[in-house]
Amino acid sequence: MAAQRVVVGMSGGVDSSVAALLLKRAGYEVIGLFMKNWEDDDDDEYCSSRTDFIDAVSIAENIGIGIEAVNFSAEYRERVFSEFLREYKAGRTPNPDVLCNAEIKFRAFLDHAITLGAERIATGHYAQTREIDGRYELLKAEDGTKDQSYFLHRLNQAQLSKTLFPLGTLYKREVRKIAAEAGFSNHAKKDSTGICFIGERPFREFLNRYLPADPGEIWTLDGRKLGQHMGLMFYTIGQRQGLGIGGVRSGADERSGGDAWYVAAKDLARNRLLVVQGSQHEALYRSKLSAADLSWVSGQAPHCEWVYAAKTRYRQPDAPCVIAHVDREHCDVEFAQPQWAVTPGQSVVIYESRVCLGGGIIQ
Repeated sequence: MAAQRVVVGMSGGVDSSVAALLLKRAGYEVIGLFMKNWEDDDDDEYCSSRTDFIDAVSIAENIGIGIEAVNFSAEYRERVFSEFLREYKAGRTPNPDVLCNAEIKFRAFLDHAITLGAERIATGHYAQTREIDGRYELLKAEDGTKDQSYFLHRLNQAQLSKTLFPLGTLYKREVRKIAAEAGFSNHAKKDSTGICFIGERPFREFLNRYLPADPGEIWTLDGRKLGQHMGLMFYTIGQRQGLGIGGVRSGADERSGGDAWYVAAKDLARNRLLVVQGSQHEALYRSKLSAADLSWVSGQAPHCEWVYAAKTRYRQPDAPCVIAHVDREHCDVEFAQPQWAVTPGQSVVIYESRVCLGGGIIQ
C-alpha cells in the first residue's frame, strides 16, 4: 500500500522542520512547501524570505524530502492584508495571524497541496485534533505555554479533516532537542514574531505607508486634555508605552500624579484617545462583550447559558464565561470576573476544557 502523501508547510523555522521530520519517520510520503506571501520590501532586515527559504531547503535535504516554493502574495494582500488595513482604519486592533491561518495557511495552502496529490497537509503549529463519530475537534496543545489553538479557531471541519499537527503532544524544549539531534542548522533559531509573513518592524512607520495618519487629542475620561496622539490606529486598549504624557519614571509630567497612563477607549467621532491612570482603573475592565464574524469549528454554535472558558487575547489565562446570546451574526459573552483591556478587533475564542469551539471578532 502506497504511503499517504502529506505536504508540510516549511517556513525555515525549527517547528515546521521537526514536523516534517516526524512525519517522514512515521512513514508518510512528505513534500515540503515554502510559502512566500509578502513582496513589499522583502529584502530588508525585517522580512527576508530568501534566508528562510535557504534554511527550509537545507532542512529538506537533511531529511531527504523534496521541497518547492509557492507565491501567495496576491492572495495574502487580497484576503488578509486588505482586511488588516480596513480594521486599523476603523479604529480597531486586528489580529492578522487568525485571518492568515484561515485564508492562507489552511485555504490557499491546502488547495495547492491537493493539486500536488496530497491527502493531508501539516504545519508546525502547537495544537491537536481529534475525530469523534466523524466530527473533528480542535484541541489545545500539550505545551500550554506554546498552544496556538487561539490562532486556529476559524478552521472548519473540511480543513481540520485534512490537517496534521505533529507537534501537538510535544513541548518546545523537546522539539529543539529533536532538531539538534537531527543536525538541523536551525535548531536554535529564534521564533518568528511580528505581523504574519511580514515580520517584526517599526509599526508606526510601516502602517503609515498604507494609511494616512490622523493626529488628534488625548483626553481623560473626566474631560481634561493632556496632549496629542499620532493617530488612533497606532494605539490599542490597555497600551501604556508611547503615549507621551508622562508616567511613573522619575521626573514624570506633573499632570500624571505619578501613576502610568493607559489607553481606555477611542472616541472615533471626535478623533480622541481616552486615557486613565493606573492599570487597575475600572474603565480598563469589561464584564461582557459582543462578537461578530463568528466561526465555529463544529459548524454549530455553543449552547447559551452553559459555562465555558474564553480568551480575549493570546496567552491570556482561560476566563470562565457564559454565552448569553448567540445567532448567526453575533454572540454576547458574559464573564464571571471582569476582563482587562478587552480590545475591539481582537478575537474572543471559546473553549470547553481542552476543546476549542471557535469564536468571533470583538466589537
